[in-house]
Amino acid sequence: MEPPVTTSSREIYANPWMSLREDTFRRPDGSGGVYGVVDKPDYALVLALDGDRLAMVEQYRYPLGLRRWEFPQGTAPDRAEMPARDLAARELREETGLTAATWTYLGLLDVAPGLSSQRGRAFLATDLTEGRPDREDTEADMRFAWVTRSAFEERARAGEITDAQTLAAYTLLVLRSA
Repeated sequence: MEPPVTTSSREIYANPWMSLREDTFRRPDGSGGVYGVVDKPDYALVLALDGDRLAMVEQYRYPLGLRRWEFPQGTAPDRAEMPARDLAARELREETGLTAATWTYLGLLDVAPGLSSQRGRAFLATDLTEGRPDREDTEADMRFAWVTRSAFEERARAGEITDAQTLAAYTLLVLRSA
C-alpha cells in the first residue's frame, strides 16, 4: 500500500527542544487529511550495567507533573544532531558521571510514532568507571542510583518504573540474553 503524499507543511511552534508542524496530505484513494507532528531530534538511551546493577536516574518530568526513574537518555542541545554512540556517551557521563569502555548497540526505539518523528537508539554500556556528573541546569534536581535487576523488575511490575523507553530498552537487554 502506498503512503499518503504530503501536500503542505507548516511549522506551528518551535523551541530549543522541539517543534510542532501541521501537514496536509492526500491519501492513495484521493481523500485528504491533516496531521500534527512533534519533531524532536533523535535521542540516545544508555542501559549501564555493572554486574547485576543498573544505573538509573530520577528526575521531575514536567508534562506528567511527577518524578520518574529511568535510564540515562537525551538529545543533543538546541536540536543538534550527533552520532548516536557519541550522544550515548555524553548522556551517560553528564547524568551519572559514568564512562564506559565497552558499548553494545541494543536497538532502535520509536517514541510515539502516531505523534512524533523522534527515534532513539538504545545502548548497553559496560566496563564502567565512576566520575562526577556534569548535568545541565535543567537536570539540577536529578538523582542517580544503582538498582539491581531484580529490584528493577519488581519496581516495573509495581508500576513504579513507567518510562516506556526504559522498559523497552530493558526488554531489548532481556531478549539479547535469551
